[in-house]
Amino acid sequence: MKKNLTYNITVRLFSDEKSFGPGIAKLLHQVEQLHSLRAAAQSMNMAYSKAWTIVKNSERALGFPLLHSVTGGKNGGGAELTTEAVNMLNTYDEFCAQLQAYGDQLFVEMFL
Repeated sequence: MKKNLTYNITVRLFSDEKSFGPGIAKLLHQVEQLHSLRAAAQSMNMAYSKAWTIVKNSERALGFPLLHSVTGGKNGGGAELTTEAVNMLNTYDEFCAQLQAYGDQLFVEMFL
């Protein structure tokens, strides 16, 4: 019996260490939507402390801030992506999409 083959491409970017990948990208997309790192972490069933550590490690590796946070106050706190983070996320998403499209084509040519 012939089994159906599939494949998976996962993109991780490195400087001296892992800098950016699918986890931080998903987290930033959630922050973009929910305007809060805490809410983004919660939506991913992740501890806030882990989300904060992931963001800080990525910022250190990339060399620029990813989030602009506002603490408490009358309207509550929140977070938004920095301009650099928006650019990085958009570029990462586009790179992944183009790589996936090429991978799909190559997979069909080589395996199907």
